[in-house]
Amino acid sequence: MILEVNKLFKRFETAASHEPIEVLMDLNLAVEAGETVAILGQSGSGKSTLLSLLAGLDSPSSGEILLTGQNMQELSEEQLAKFRAKNISIIFQQFHLMSHLTALENVSLPLDLFKDADATEKAREALDQVGLSHRMDHFPHQLSGGECQRVAIARAMVVRPKILLADEPTGNLDNATGELISKMIFDLVEQHKMTLLFVTHNENLALRCGRQQRLQGGKFI
Repeated sequence: MILEVNKLFKRFETAASHEPIEVLMDLNLAVEAGETVAILGQSGSGKSTLLSLLAGLDSPSSGEILLTGQNMQELSEEQLAKFRAKNISIIFQQFHLMSHLTALENVSLPLDLFKDADATEKAREALDQVGLSHRMDHFPHQLSGGECQRVAIARAMVVRPKILLADEPTGNLDNATGELISKMIFDLVEQHKMTLLFVTHNENLALRCGRQQRLQGGKFI
């Protein structure tokens, strides 16, 4: 089992209310290595909050998340950062590229953090896999939205993560470009035998995954 979520709760305190807002309630999930799982749900159902918790970008109010057997809540901030960099990659809806770096530099950035001597060569290979070898010296503002998302995919894949998290990765793209990007993600996941959690509200995209889990009102239904 590569991922286990046990009795997960997430609540937020708000100044406008005396009672905390329960966003996620008593979630349980088990994912085998190599599985592709879609997390479905409408806006406000808690999908992105769940993904942030699974990525180690936020902490649950209670419950536990185990990745490759490691309870992520038991790690210090420094340990968690290293663990996350080695095991988890995320593709966001908004790309989150560094505007002052070229496509090649954006992709090599995760490897540079590990002082990988082959970072540049691996980044070139990753860009080639997403069909952008001719754009590697361009900056994000010189690329289309679809090209920026392909750079983001290359950056996520270059470290060969144990698990790939995708948060509405086609949400800002037109239908044709979105179809191209989603196919690219699924093809690369299959090629590299990765585990994928794909957050989406798109039913057709979700059906490409081996399993679907639907969030509603902070619970799996």
